[in-house]
Amino acid sequence: MGHGTLASMQNHQLQLIIASVACLILLGALFFGIYQYMELDTQANALAQAKIESDAYIEELKSEVAALGSENAHLASALQYERAKASGFERQIQDISGTVGTLAKLAATDPELLTKYSKVYFLNENYVPATLKIVDEQDVSDPAKTVEFHAEAFPHLKDLLEESSEDGIEIRVVSAYRSFGTQAALKGNYLVSYGAGANRFSADQGYSEHQLGTTVDLTTSELGSAFTSFASTDAYDWLTENAHRYGFILSYPAGNTHYQYEPWHWRYVGIALATKLHKEGKHFYDLDQREIDTYLISLFD
Repeated sequence: MGHGTLASMQNHQLQLIIASVACLILLGALFFGIYQYMELDTQANALAQAKIESDAYIEELKSEVAALGSENAHLASALQYERAKASGFERQIQDISGTVGTLAKLAATDPELLTKYSKVYFLNENYVPATLKIVDEQDVSDPAKTVEFHAEAFPHLKDLLEESSEDGIEIRVVSAYRSFGTQAALKGNYLVSYGAGANRFSADQGYSEHQLGTTVDLTTSELGSAFTSFASTDAYDWLTENAHRYGFILSYPAGNTHYQYEPWHWRYVGIALATKLHKEGKHFYDLDQREIDTYLISLFD
């Protein structure tokens, strides 16, 4: 065999080796690509499955949150209901307490103090105010005379006398509480002096507002016990404008059907009732007794 033929054969074998190596490389690359593809596909499937599971979990969480929200709303509604019920109980307790307090206050207040006497209702000989207080000597027209006034209404009388004095008006008390017996003796003396005419200005025993202890006859330091001209004084004008602020009313104004006009005769009926009468231009004996009784609860307020 010649040298050229041998070289040609060697060259051909080299080419075959190179081609084989190239094929092997290509096959390796192909298999590697297929492997990578399959690996990526597996990962993609895993990710897809993970997403499905994640979505399912999210939906489950949403359902749980919704359930919790519904439960919270229910609990909030239940809490609101219980609070409202508790508030209702509290109001009921307050109402009951208020009613009990009102009843206790009414039970402790003498109903006679707002009753219409003066030939209408009768006070028996045993009636005496629960407590009486002596009017200060400087406030009485006759310092030698002991004058008593209802203790619970006394602060209002004291305020009236002090504040009128601050306004330059000197008012004095001629008389206040009179017992059944004292009124009987007084009326007897008037009957002796004036006969039947005494009935125009003096009540029979048991019909006098003075027995209640909440009524005063007033005068000025100048007039003293001669107070029949009291209507012409500045003191009377002041009382007409201000007495209601202290709970006092004029029992027998001009034109009343019970007694003659008595501008000196003032009765304590409580600030609420006195103010109502003043504002409406009415008089105590114009009202129905049932309406008057509604002010008993606030008599000494």
